[in-house]
Amino acid sequence: MPNGESSISVAESSIPDGEPSMSAGESPRPGRRRWLSVVGASIVGATFVGCLGGGGPSYESGSIPAVNGSNRTAQQQVAATASATTSTASGVSPVESLSLVEHSFVYEGGYQGSTVQGTVKNTGASQAQLVEVRTRVYDESGAQLGQYMARTGDLAGGDSWAFTVIILENPAVLDRYEITVLGVPG
Repeated sequence: MPNGESSISVAESSIPDGEPSMSAGESPRPGRRRWLSVVGASIVGATFVGCLGGGGPSYESGSIPAVNGSNRTAQQQVAATASATTSTASGVSPVESLSLVEHSFVYEGGYQGSTVQGTVKNTGASQAQLVEVRTRVYDESGAQLGQYMARTGDLAGGDSWAFTVIILENPAVLDRYEITVLGVPG
């Protein structure tokens, strides 16, 4: 061997368990450890997706009519942004006793502008500690533009709550919305 190099055959080399040897021109195949990591990641991913999709909330659709409304002024936009709820509450989930009685898109003057308003009823006997209405808004192409919430606490069994969800988008770009109600039982 030139320059002091030694020759080691594939059979003599250290090959990790479960990984076959390769001959020249052969592409590497994943070994047992790689295969187990791929299978494990797939199982974890499927479980995570199952948790999100299986028992998630069911959304109702609502239409948004053409509105003769203008953009908010800069001052109104600041007030609307301060009043709009854009983060979801933790710990809420679908609660059988909470139902959307009615909902519709309403254009309000002033800082409120685009809103979805309606009523939630607690049809159960027990109080709900927290109630959250989630509204997703879409443009004409079907792209989701935002998600907005309204929430209240301590809705007694048999009581109703009139909600207003403030939407920050200009009404001219809105086409439809989806809405659901979630809560924390009492």
